[in-house]
Amino acid sequence: MKRILLIATGGTIASAEDGRGLSPALTGAELARAVPEIAALADIGVAQLMNIDSTDMRPRDWLRIARAVAGSYDDYDGFVVLHGTDTMAYTAAALSYLIQDSPKPIVLTGSQKPMGDSFTDAKLNLFQSILYAADDRSRDVVIVFNGAVIAGTRGRKQRTMSFNAFKSVNYPSLAYIRNDRIIRSGDALARAQGVVRDESSGHGPRIYDALDERVFVLKLTPGIDPAVFDLLRPRYDAVIMETFGIGGIPEYGRDGSAAASFKRAVFDWVDSGRTAVITTQVPEEGLDLGVYEVGRAYAEHTGILKGDDMTTEALVAKTMWARGCSDDPDTVRELFYRPVNFDRLPLA
Repeated sequence: MKRILLIATGGTIASAEDGRGLSPALTGAELARAVPEIAALADIGVAQLMNIDSTDMRPRDWLRIARAVAGSYDDYDGFVVLHGTDTMAYTAAALSYLIQDSPKPIVLTGSQKPMGDSFTDAKLNLFQSILYAADDRSRDVVIVFNGAVIAGTRGRKQRTMSFNAFKSVNYPSLAYIRNDRIIRSGDALARAQGVVRDESSGHGPRIYDALDERVFVLKLTPGIDPAVFDLLRPRYDAVIMETFGIGGIPEYGRDGSAAASFKRAVFDWVDSGRTAVITTQVPEEGLDLGVYEVGRAYAEHTGILKGDDMTTEALVAKTMWARGCSDDPDTVRELFYRPVNFDRLPLA
């Protein structure tokens, strides 16, 4: 029987009503006992790392989770992280970069309703996560939620109340779970069957232990002042800029006025040794800076990194990871464009 470590961090799945609103209360051991059926799937160990609302999850907590997995890696066959849904996509992405090419599965799950709720989704999500983690063909970091298995770099919380809260963005779900059957698809099936193998196949994972937390997401809105980069400069090393549409960035000075220039602000930011990543605020289909004149100048600047079809959650985690490895722009660029756990499909 496989040995699976259940890592509890809090979230809705562990929450109870105390008269002031839901807050995490149940321990990982209590959550495991609430679904006795998992005992038939695997030998379950429990680690209680924290018991917090996931809105309080920070990069330092991602590192705590990664270290817990790394520290127990040789003792278990798989890992299931119980996590709040609000920031689960960020944590899944972060773990994908901190623990790369893992031959053992690292599964994140949670629920939209607390475990003690009469109509909870928590029991099925926990059961299916253990089922997936105990399967011989499972590997790498994934989210298992409402019967879908999503690559850790492709998940996004799409709904605030419905049980099908998570969606795989710009990439197919790796598998679906129907009752006690795992139905794999596409690259995940090929990799599980040995048709596609990673360079590290047959070896342990590549583990990293540093993140640069000084990463800011800037969502463009009509009329935004490029001087915002001056405000960010003292506190941040990287900016991820969510542009309009397929990659539209305003240039207010085009009409000959004295308006500030986004182009100048972004170029100065990059030329100072900081990191600029450009993506789109549109949820699906990704970025192509070469389509419109307002984006093409950025596409031609080698120091500006392009998010292509990656999610913002993955871009945040990957930028933190890359800059945690090095602040050298060439090294950051190489790490950023290196595909990890299905995170990007470049347009060119």
